Order: sequence, then C-alpha cells, then structure tokens
Amino acid sequence: MAQTQTFNGRRRVRKFFGKIPEVAEMPNLIEVQKASYDQFLMVEEPKGGRPDEGLQAVFKSVFPISDFSGSSMLEFVKYEFEAPKFDVDECRQRDLTYAAPLKVTLRLIVFDIDEDTGAKSIKDIKEQDVYMGDMPLMTLNGTFIVNGTERVIVSQMHRSPGVFFDHDKGKSHSSGKLLFAARVIPYRGSWLDIEFDSKDVVHARIDRRRKIPVTSLLMALGMDAEEILSTFYNKITYKRAGDHWRIPFNVERFRGLKAVGDLIDADTNEVVVEAGKKITARQARQLGEKGLKAIKATDEDLLGNYLAEDIVNYATGEIFLEAGDEIDEKTLKVLLAAGDDEIKVLDIDHVNVGAYIRNTLNVDKNESRQDALFDIYRVMRPGEPPTLETAEAMFNSLFFDSERYDLSAVGRVKMNMRLELKAEDTVRVLRKDDILAVVKTLVELRDGKGEIDDIDNLGNRRVRSVGELMENQYRVGLLRMERAIKERMSSIEIDTVMPQDLINAKPAAAAVREFFGSSQLSQFMDQTNPLSEITHKRRLSALGPGGLTRERAGFEVRDVHPTHYGRICPIETPEGPNIGLINSLATFARVNKYGFIESPYRKIVNGKLTNEVVYLSAMEEAKHHVAQANAELDKDGRFVDEFVICRNAGEVMMAPRENVDLMDVSPKQMVSVAAALIPFLENDDANR
Repeated sequence: MAQTQTFNGRRRVRKFFGKIPEVAEMPNLIEVQKASYDQFLMVEEPKGGRPDEGLQAVFKSVFPISDFSGSSMLEFVKYEFEAPKFDVDECRQRDLTYAAPLKVTLRLIVFDIDEDTGAKSIKDIKEQDVYMGDMPLMTLNGTFIVNGTERVIVSQMHRSPGVFFDHDKGKSHSSGKLLFAARVIPYRGSWLDIEFDSKDVVHARIDRRRKIPVTSLLMALGMDAEEILSTFYNKITYKRAGDHWRIPFNVERFRGLKAVGDLIDADTNEVVVEAGKKITARQARQLGEKGLKAIKATDEDLLGNYLAEDIVNYATGEIFLEAGDEIDEKTLKVLLAAGDDEIKVLDIDHVNVGAYIRNTLNVDKNESRQDALFDIYRVMRPGEPPTLETAEAMFNSLFFDSERYDLSAVGRVKMNMRLELKAEDTVRVLRKDDILAVVKTLVELRDGKGEIDDIDNLGNRRVRSVGELMENQYRVGLLRMERAIKERMSSIEIDTVMPQDLINAKPAAAAVREFFGSSQLSQFMDQTNPLSEITHKRRLSALGPGGLTRERAGFEVRDVHPTHYGRICPIETPEGPNIGLINSLATFARVNKYGFIESPYRKIVNGKLTNEVVYLSAMEEAKHHVAQANAELDKDGRFVDEFVICRNAGEVMMAPRENVDLMDVSPKQMVSVAAALIPFLENDDANR
C-alpha cells in the first residue's frame, strides 16, 4: 500500500489500494487548455525573437500591407501586452472581461517612384505603437472571464488536413462496383477530388464543382500527352528481328499471366510456356534464372496494344499515329508501312495494370495546356470569357499561392507519410509532384495494390485547441482590417500620416469579442463541482464551425474506434443526439504539437519492462505490440506467460512475449478522469 503526500504539501496521507503500481505521474489535467493558449499569446518574448506561430504567425501572414500603387508599405515589427487593468476577482465583481491591451509596433515606409525607370527609393520611414484592442487572458484555472462570467473554450476534433483515399462501398453504381476516390484537404483553400466513374475514367473536381478529366488537370500543369503516358506506364520495346519481333522478358510482368499462344525463346526457338497455361510466380522466377532474355512475337501480337510514342515520318514531319493510339488492323498496316525497327508500346495488360489514364486521355477533348486552362476556368467561373492570362492566374491561385492555399505543417507531414514523398514541412502549397503522386496512388488502388484510409482513425483526426481556434478567428479579423487599410492608404496623403491614422482596430477586436461571446465552442463553464469543471475543460467536440453538424453525422463518426484506447474515453459521452460527437480526453492522454492525441506506454527492452515512458500517437502505435497494464510479471519485470494478450493495429491478439515491446502505464489509461473515479467501474455497467 503506497502512501503519497497531497499536492499542497500538507501532511494528509493518501492511501493507494491498487494492485498495479502507478509508474507515470498523473499529468496536469488542464494542460490542454493552458499550453495551447500560452503558445498562441507568447506573452514573454523569448531570446532571439518569437518563432512563427500563434499570434506572431497571424501578423506575419497579413503584414506587410502595400497600397495599390506600391508607393507605400505598412510593416509589422513586434507586439507586446501591457498589464491587464483589473485582476480576475475584480473582473468578476464588475462584470468585465479579464483582458490585456495589445500594443503592436508598425513601420510605415513611403517610397519615391521614378516615373521614367520605375525604380523605388525609400523616402520616409515612421514607426509607431498602435493599440489593437484587448486580448482576453486565461486564468490559472484554464478559463476566460468574459463580461464577468467564467467561460471555457472546448477543443474541437476535425479531419486532419492531408490526402485521403476512399471508395463508395459500391453504392453509386447498380453493379456494386467500387469507385475509388482521393481527396486532398488543405487547412484552408480549395479541395481537390480525384475520382473514378463507372466507366473507369479518372476525373478531377475542384471544390465539388463540375468534374473535368484528370488529364486536363495534368495538362494545365504543363504536361503533354506523351509525358502523361510515360509518367503512369512503363514501356515495352518491340525490336524487329527478321520476320518476327523480340520483346524483353520481365519476371514481374509475366507473373500470373495466361499464355495465349506458345511463348517461344527468341534466342533458342524453344517453347518455354505452352499455350493456355498460366505462368505461376515460381515458374516466372525460374525462367528468369535460366537466363531467358527475350520472347518471340508476331505482328498479330501487337494488336490491342497502345503506342507509347508518336510515329513520325521524319522526311515530311507528318505524324502518322499519336502516343496512346490503340493498334488495330488498320493502324498495324500504317505501322508496318512506316518500317520502324523498334516500336515502343505501353505496358498495359488489363490484369495488373489497367488502361485508365490512357482511356481518360482518349476521352479528354483538350489538346493543349491552353485548352485545359480554359476548361478549368469555365468550371470555376462559369459565364466569364477566359483569356490565357486570367485562366493562368486563376489556376495558380487555386493550389499554388500561399495566400489562398495552406496545407499547414500537419497536412504536409501527413501527405509525405501517405504518398512517401520527401517535401519539407515548410512547403505549404501543392506541387506538381504531389498531384501526380495522388493520381498514381489512386490508380494503384484501382489495380488492387494498397489499402484505403479509415477516416475515423485518430491518426486522421486532430484536435484544435483554444490557441488554434483563436488564431484562425483573429486572422479573419485582421484580413477584414487589411482591406480597410489598403483603401485608406490609397485615398489619403501618405506623407503626412502616421501608422495610427491608417489603422482601425475595430474589426480585429470584434472578431475576438465574437469568438469568446457567441462561438459554438465558447461555453459557460459547468460549475456544479470541481470535477465537472475539469471535465468541461477536457472535453472534445466534433461540432462547431468547420466541424460536423448533428444531422449530418452518421453512425461511423460517433462509434468507438480501436485507436480511442488511451486517448478518448469510450464511456463518457452524452446520451441523445450528441452521442459520440462530444467526447472526453482519457486520463493520461495529451495533445502533441501537430494536434494528434498521444497516449503513454512503458517500454519493454529485451523482454524486460522498464520505467521509461514514451508517448505515441495513433499512427505510431500501430507499429507496436502493446500489452495490457495487468499482464502478469515476475519480480525482474519479465512476462510470466509464454503468450501475452496484446493489441496490434487495432486487433486484440495473443502474441509470443518476445514480440511485445510496449505496455500500458495504468488501467485508468483508457477512461476519462470522471469515469476513473467510479469504484468497481468494471462491474458498474447496468444492462438496459
């Protein structure tokens, strides 16, 4: 029986009657709230200046603001908070908001522009501190005092930015065929959907508008038909050898194929596989080991293949056949007449590799980049006549402009993991490589390689806490202010004014007031007792702006998922329409810097349990075998049983003890603070 002192240092003894010793300390239960808001405000400026996050990032993203002619510019230098006017108790008594005045240092630069050369020279620089409204402060208990009432900002669960692959479960088409789709979700900006239709043509949609063939999107990125085909398909070269052709033998390609005619070794003329037989993986490997280099092919074998390159008459420059054309009786004659010794065809066998992209190219009416850009412009802005400049500008602003499109660091990290890319997490816009990788992965899914994603996995859902919600709201306020500043800079005599005269801080202050006063996630604190206060601060809601609505949320979103273990409590959720949409953080769980919920585990090294505790998110945990906290151990900390019950990738299984590398820190780990206080919890669930 362990005894611990109380937190306030008094000598009241706490007795612990548990069978399993507690290794990990109970974390600070309202850390979620405090850490998040501290990171947003960053009241104390660290040495070397503030990093680009929170309030600093918001100011950096909106400033500098230039006027329309470019003759003046307003820059952001730094911000600081003054002491709040009243302390917490006084705010409660006087019905005031507990807040600190925000002072922002701005620099106004006026340029002289030479009328002949257009060269800029600095004419004047003025710096000034500008008052930008009050910023509510968090009390020591993780609450805000707004107009004298204590309020809590509930954290929101939303879908993590990144790329998701899914299918319609056979619902769209009467045949029950699975139509695969990929969706790129940014933190803010246009959504990009890439999807198959029932005829196996690949389409792209921008912001859920009318669909266009995906090849049009690739053409708009500057690719031509030949380049698109060579990106998605390998080539096979048919080489002329007397009256027949030679095709190189490739183990991967011939595995699992059924021989239509006899396969004949082009060098020795012996039959290696008889007609009608299926080539097994082992057989294909043996043929490769025997040194089979090439196989004989006749003119007829070319039929049904697709050309990989244009067939051109070099004398006249006339194009006989284009890349992607199917070889039939008619085109075969043209091919043979052209007299080429080598013909490159696409490696499409309709078994391992389907002709989806080639068929899409065939359906696509657009021939050039300009056609494709115009097509996209017409979809996004119907009724306006496109010109090349406007179409190009609009296409670039959709995915490649950091002002309008932001994947966020999380989105980039998730995208790199899913598509196996190596982009820095500072690259917040899409790149051509990203779009190509998404299309490639989608086509591979259709060919039966790879798995679709589970949207309800906690690796694909993240938490937005107070700081982040506030950051988004403040950015909206500043952007409203930016428009007003631009207009004012253009309309007044810029030489005579100070930064103070340009700025009207009302929109920014209004955004803050609106967020704390009337947002769905800003709630009056539940003050029934200390437990209900703590529970309220640890609540996670899937509702709110940018989240789900009660009516739309299906059964899957509300359900308990294996990844909830140790992260979200399976017990504590309201009954009624909100069931499963409002959850509670588990006892030991914490939220990492990317917003994913982590759970602590004890490490097992060489079969021996250590006291080292590691925190893992749902994605990282999937790689491990995790034993339960009540697994039997001997006095050295090794497992007693040969086989141990453990969890791996959402499944509960018996595994040999050598394979187990982590163990739960406590049986309380899977439930929330409130549920952990129920005595004999395991026998407390009544049948209804």
